[in-house]
Amino acid sequence: MKDFLNAAKLLLLDLASTLVFLVLFLLTHNTLLSVGLGIAFGVAQIGIRLVRGRQIGAMEWLSLFLVVAAGTATLLTHDPRFVLIKPSVMYAIVGVVMLKPGWLNRYLPEIAKAVIPDVALVVGYVWAGLMFVSAMVNAFVALTCDVATWAMVMPVYGMVSKIVVFLGGFAAMRLIGRRRILAMPEAQRNAVLALDGRAATASP
Repeated sequence: MKDFLNAAKLLLLDLASTLVFLVLFLLTHNTLLSVGLGIAFGVAQIGIRLVRGRQIGAMEWLSLFLVVAAGTATLLTHDPRFVLIKPSVMYAIVGVVMLKPGWLNRYLPEIAKAVIPDVALVVGYVWAGLMFVSAMVNAFVALTCDVATWAMVMPVYGMVSKIVVFLGGFAAMRLIGRRRILAMPEAQRNAVLALDGRAATASP
């Protein structure tokens, strides 16, 4: 559970500026306010990490870029249909980024990187697939339904689909990782468990 919460926390932090923008836009419908605060939050987030000398991940840069690009396009077009289609562009870009092998490793503990790198690779591709499917679903709903229907369907779909993939991926990595560790010779198992600071008798 600790690994699950840490992974969820890192992912939310990386996408924080995009989430701030989207939440504010849905709540206030004030484009200028949403864009301004979303960009300010993203810049501040990256600035703090730079000052602290921490590495900035690709997802953080992407999140800030999406806020700036989407916000600017919204301000320039004032087209409601463009606002509905915009998430499809975001999903597609995120999907392309997630096609990079190993992107998921940033969110995994050392023991997972050592025991299930192949499983993590597959889960990463599943996430990319979800992004592309979500782009198509959003485009279909935006082009065939009214704004009220889109506002009701897409937030629910977005939340449920991501929770399902997140929990499914975590459960698969946890289960396969545990089986592989239990099947290891004792010396190798102890060395692997030491990566996570666990005792040899602890369950993975």
